[in-house]
Amino acid sequence: MDSNRTVILASLIVIGFGVLWGFYWLPLRQIDALGFTGPWGTVAIMVVGAICLAPWGWRRRKVLFASHPMAIASLILGGCSLMFYSLGLLYGRVAIIVILFYLTPVWSTIIGRYLLGWPITRSRVAALLAGIVGLVLILGADGEVPVPRGLGEWLGLASGFAWAVASIGIKVKSAAGPAESTFLFAVGALVGGLILAPMLAPIPDFERLADPFAIVSWVVFTGVLWWVVSIIGLLWATTKLEPARVGILLMSEVVVSVLSAAMIAGEHLSGVELIGGALVLIAGVLEFLPDASRLSARRGARHQ
Repeated sequence: MDSNRTVILASLIVIGFGVLWGFYWLPLRQIDALGFTGPWGTVAIMVVGAICLAPWGWRRRKVLFASHPMAIASLILGGCSLMFYSLGLLYGRVAIIVILFYLTPVWSTIIGRYLLGWPITRSRVAALLAGIVGLVLILGADGEVPVPRGLGEWLGLASGFAWAVASIGIKVKSAAGPAESTFLFAVGALVGGLILAPMLAPIPDFERLADPFAIVSWVVFTGVLWWVVSIIGLLWATTKLEPARVGILLMSEVVVSVLSAAMIAGEHLSGVELIGGALVLIAGVLEFLPDASRLSARRGARHQ
């Protein structure tokens, strides 16, 4: 497959799984409502993901052991970033947490440009500026200082930054395949969850759970679909695309999250918040516009 087709395929995969992750808050809150409260439901989901992926992790253990330490650390950090994100969806408003996560393009572009010397196009600068303005409007919609408030919003902010750092490390150093990478990713999320969970909520009383079968069903379904299938696809796409592009393409999740939370959970955005969200979406559109300098260079090359 040539490079252009690979980029297109990877982009479509990111968009598709972005839509899927727009509904991720639903099983998390359903598990919580059934009595597996707080972060413990997310920890259970991580256990399912790690168990499902263990055969690939064991089969490819030599590749993992031979990987660069930065690659291992990046995969573990990537898992932790989605653990932060999962908990943010439980403790904060869905739309706000999702949009905070999408500071990822800002962090990844700054890190890539100033630490790794990656080029930055004019269209991407415009996209990032639109995204930042949108996020400021959302956080400051009530007239207060535009900073995260509450545990959920801080977890959302932390998840975006951690994913930006992790995605750069994965792209630069990771040589492992998607399945074994996802195994390590799930293990990292599980370890992070086990560290955070006791600090946020007591261990659920298993004897008082009203419907254990329903809880197990939701946990297994979420672990397999979101933490095995989708993350394998996303990790593969991350190795084919620039981190900023991955973050921006995943903004399909923003639309689905906002709409699903409004229609199902009754979480509506104010007018200012809607304007901010629209700017975040515009940032995603601007990212696809061809950069003027690149067009000039291509036209010049044709006439030579």
